[in-house]
Amino acid sequence: MAFADRMARLGTETAFAVADDARARTAAGQPVFSFHLGDLNIPTPANIVEAGVRAMRDGRTGYAPAAGLPELRAAIAEDASRDRGVRFSADEVSVQPGGKPVIGKFLMALMNPGDEVLYPNPGYPIYESQIQFLGGTALPYGYDATPAGFRLRRDQILASMTPRTRLLIYNNGQNPLGAESDGEEMAWVAELAQRHRLWVLSDEAYFHIRYSGRSRSIASLPGMRDRTVLLVGHSKRYAMTGWRLGAAIGPRDVIEVINRLNVNQESCTCHFVQLAGLEALCGDQSGARAIVETLRARRDVLGAALREIRGVSVSVPEVTFYLFPDVTDVFGRRGFSHSQAFRLDALDSTGVSFCSRDHFGRRAAREDRVFIRLAYSGIDVDGIRDGLARLKAHWESS
Repeated sequence: MAFADRMARLGTETAFAVADDARARTAAGQPVFSFHLGDLNIPTPANIVEAGVRAMRDGRTGYAPAAGLPELRAAIAEDASRDRGVRFSADEVSVQPGGKPVIGKFLMALMNPGDEVLYPNPGYPIYESQIQFLGGTALPYGYDATPAGFRLRRDQILASMTPRTRLLIYNNGQNPLGAESDGEEMAWVAELAQRHRLWVLSDEAYFHIRYSGRSRSIASLPGMRDRTVLLVGHSKRYAMTGWRLGAAIGPRDVIEVINRLNVNQESCTCHFVQLAGLEALCGDQSGARAIVETLRARRDVLGAALREIRGVSVSVPEVTFYLFPDVTDVFGRRGFSHSQAFRLDALDSTGVSFCSRDHFGRRAAREDRVFIRLAYSGIDVDGIRDGLARLKAHWESS
């Protein structure tokens, strides 16, 4: 069968391929310590579940407005305004079935075929997939590991830009690195965007998954509000990954185009899910706070356990639920030359399932260190301790 040419340009979320290996091991009756997927094994807070069930029982199961329920759009605008120090209105919000659709719709609204888009690498693989699928040219930019955490490779960004560069995808609170820009780095990105007239997609899916300090949005910097579209979501903040609820927030004319795409692609976001999302934002917040505290405890245990393994170094960020340790010494000591074999060896020998750096984009020429990503959102503290003890014993056995 001959498929459309564009399908050859469509990638995938490669962490799901790792999940297949883990499921095969589970099916064989062997233990698996799941660090590979950014899903949560924490239940959605009860008040949110009850609101969704009540909405279904009340018959709120039909179509909703393509842009989203007015009351939810208003609540999202108010929430984003309060947390980001920028005033948004309800008509600058487009409700989406998850955060992921915002990526493709941002690109469809603002990118012409052949336009160049800067995107993070290592980064969320759907960025590159959607850029290429929609006919854009993907310009990856990387990070350097520093004692203060991962920092943008500014020289790489500047060197890759051409007059065709139109858009920038910026993921502050980054998957897979957990990287977060300090104020000076964010200001540099903002100045770059304005100087080169770039539209910015600010992926803020992890804005509220933080353990100290305060998250900041690039849209709050002078000159950035009117050239930035925010990607926000309920998935991580409220443990609602499977509910599929997110939003695009940005200038009214861009949001109107995204709403037209909503009509063409899915008509609307699920009606009763939107009402559950309204309760999430406007109701009792103790469940959301408990999610962060649970994740904080896991982060602390995982970070400490990694630092006890010979040949492993790791920075422990204050945002997201990922750690991205450097395992170069272990990799070399055990005689591996390919990250896939290294990953499968750990899974087969210990049951610990993680993603490698190679699941998050192609390596740049100057990358000479070996990293893995460990998500601690789907495994409890006891599982972290047990899995890391097995991993330590295995990696230190050589």
